[in-house]
Amino acid sequence: MALSIRVKLYGALGAAAGLTVHLLGGHTGVAVAAAVAVPLLVALAPRFLLGAIAGAATARAAEDDMSGTDFEDHIAHIARSCGVPVIMTPLTGDWGVDIILGRRPHRVAVQCKRQSRPVGASAVQEVVAGAPMQDCARTMVVTNNGFTPAARKLAERHGCELVGRDELPRLRATIRRIAAQPEISAEPAGPRPPHRRVPRETPSAPDGTAPNPPRWPA
Repeated sequence: MALSIRVKLYGALGAAAGLTVHLLGGHTGVAVAAAVAVPLLVALAPRFLLGAIAGAATARAAEDDMSGTDFEDHIAHIARSCGVPVIMTPLTGDWGVDIILGRRPHRVAVQCKRQSRPVGASAVQEVVAGAPMQDCARTMVVTNNGFTPAARKLAERHGCELVGRDELPRLRATIRRIAAQPEISAEPAGPRPPHRRVPRETPSAPDGTAPNPPRWPA
């Protein structure tokens, strides 16, 4: 029903466009072309607008134009705005940790990756291995791009927080949450020792001997 009404409206619009061109003295071929082109342009206009909106949404983010060092400073600035203590590690010998957030014993080791391709599993390996060396209990990798499936799988196994392009607008909330969480050990709890029943003491006689001494088999 709606489709037939739309077709009729486009037809009426085309006829009106062709008639207008004809009345203005246009050639018959031009009038026919207008009658066909105008409805098509009107029909395609919503798709064009949607495409323009989608293009604006996927435009280059400010982080894409930063250097690696600028990106680290940018993430550190966001963390400081959350009221979280921030330590910038040296450029060399950082054990794969660029920023340290929070206070002991719940400090978070952060590796920042500003690059033009998805971040791989090596970044997760580096920050997970370097966190104990920097006295950190938790880990995070932040990037202006995305993550490979291997990186996501490894991060899930080690409890590493991943913040990609889509999560960057919510980075402040993520930092507040992860900096406040206690360390969660990935080691499984060991088996509980078996419960051993302790026999009750046998009351002794006045002379110190047991009134009913146990019988042992011959």
